[in-house]
Amino acid sequence: MEKIWNFFENLNEFVYVSDVDTYDLVYMNRKTRENFGFQTQEEIKGKKCYEVMQHNAAPCSMCNNQELVEGEFKEWKYYNPVLGKHLLLKDTMLEQDGRRYRVEIALDVSNEEKQGSLIQNYENMEAIINEGIRISLNAPTSEQSLEIILEYLGKALNGERTYIFEKNLLGNDDNTYEWVANGIRPEKDNLQNVPAEVCENWYRNFREGKNIIIGNLENIRESDPLQYENLKQQNISTLVVVPLYEGQKIIGFYGVDNPPEKMLDYTSNMLQIMGYFIVSSIRRRNLVRELERMSYSDQLTKLGNRFAMEQYVTDASGTSGFGVVYCDITGLKRVNDTLGHQAGDQLILRAGELLREEFSDYGLFRIGGDELLALCAGIGEEELKQRIERMKAGMKKKDVVMAVGSVWQESWERGFDLLLMEAERRMYQEKAAYYNKAGIDRRH
Repeated sequence: MEKIWNFFENLNEFVYVSDVDTYDLVYMNRKTRENFGFQTQEEIKGKKCYEVMQHNAAPCSMCNNQELVEGEFKEWKYYNPVLGKHLLLKDTMLEQDGRRYRVEIALDVSNEEKQGSLIQNYENMEAIINEGIRISLNAPTSEQSLEIILEYLGKALNGERTYIFEKNLLGNDDNTYEWVANGIRPEKDNLQNVPAEVCENWYRNFREGKNIIIGNLENIRESDPLQYENLKQQNISTLVVVPLYEGQKIIGFYGVDNPPEKMLDYTSNMLQIMGYFIVSSIRRRNLVRELERMSYSDQLTKLGNRFAMEQYVTDASGTSGFGVVYCDITGLKRVNDTLGHQAGDQLILRAGELLREEFSDYGLFRIGGDELLALCAGIGEEELKQRIERMKAGMKKKDVVMAVGSVWQESWERGFDLLLMEAERRMYQEKAAYYNKAGIDRRH
C-alpha cells in the first residue's frame, strides 16, 4: 500500500486505512485526523481502529472486514456516534507485501435534504466504478486495464475525454492514454512531448497538494496563458486534473475534460480515489515492458536477441529495399583465452558501439557469442554500402576488427533466410581473407 495517502491526504471526505487482521490504524487523511483530534500520523501509531473510530474496547460487531474484496467497493450507511454524523461508507481492501489493508472512505450525508442528489450520484457511480475495476482487473494486459478505467470514468463523470499524461525522459509530458465520447475529436496524437512550461503551474499546484479544477476556461486566460491556449485549442471549457504519484514523486497526471460544472468537486474526489488503481496499472505495465525488453535483448550489449530479430523481420516483411549486415568479431576467442572474459566482454561492447554508430536507426542484434547483425528495412543499396564503409573505417579507433558480410535486395522474393545465409557466407569469405593475409590460425 505504498504511499496511497498521497491520493487521499487532501480529499474533503473522511478516509482511514487499517490492517484487516490486526485492526491497527495505518493512516488517516487530514480531515479525519482533525475530526478525531489528531495532528500528525505519528499520533495514531499503535492505536486500533475500533478504539478511535467507535470508542469500542473490542472489534465492532458490524465490522465487514471479511466481506471486503480487492478491487471492489462495498457501500453502506452508518451513524457514527463519535462524530455525531450520518455517513455513506465506501470500503475496499488492498493487499501489499503480505498484508491486507481496509480502506474506508466516508461521506457526511447527515443533511439528507441537501445531500439527496449527491447520494444518488455516488450510488449511480458505485455500480459503474465497481464494474470498471472488475473488468479492468480481468483484462489480459495492463494497457487494456488503463483504457477500461478511463472509459468507465469518462462515462460515469459525464466527461467528453479522459486521459493520462506521463513525464518522459526529457521532462516533458506525453499523453499516453485517452478515451473520448462519441463525436469528440481524439487529442492524444497532438499531445506528445508537451513542453514542461505548459503544465508548469499545474505541477506547482500538485506539489502543494492541490488538484486542478477549472470551472470556466476564461478564468485562467491571464494567470496561465500557455495552458489557456493549449486547452482552448481542444475546445475545453471545464476540466478536472489530479496528480499521479510513484511514492513521493509526481510521475504525471490524469483527468477529465468538460464534466458538468456542478459536478466538479465530486469529479475531483472520484479521480483522487481512483488514482491508486491508475498508478497500480501503470506499475504493472512498466513491469511487463521491462520483462519483455529483457526477453528480447542481449543482456551484455543491450542489442536485440534472436527473438527480437524474428519480430523485426516479421514487422518489416514486404518492405521495399532490405539490407543485411553480418559481423563477426575477429579474435574474440584469443582475447578470452589470453586476457580473460572481462576483456572479451569489453571487446564485444566496443563492437556493439561501432555498429550502433552507423545503424542505430535500424534493427541491431547479437545472434551469437561473436556475431552481430544489422537489419535495415527500407534502406537504399548505396546508403548501405556507405554506412558499412564508415563502420569499417572506425574499427581502428575502437580497437575492434570485424569481418563483415552484407547483402541488399530490392524485394523479398528470395526470403529473409536466404538473405541471411548469403550475408553470412560473404562474412566468412572476408574473415578467411583476413586470416590468410595476417597468417593467423583461423581457430583463434
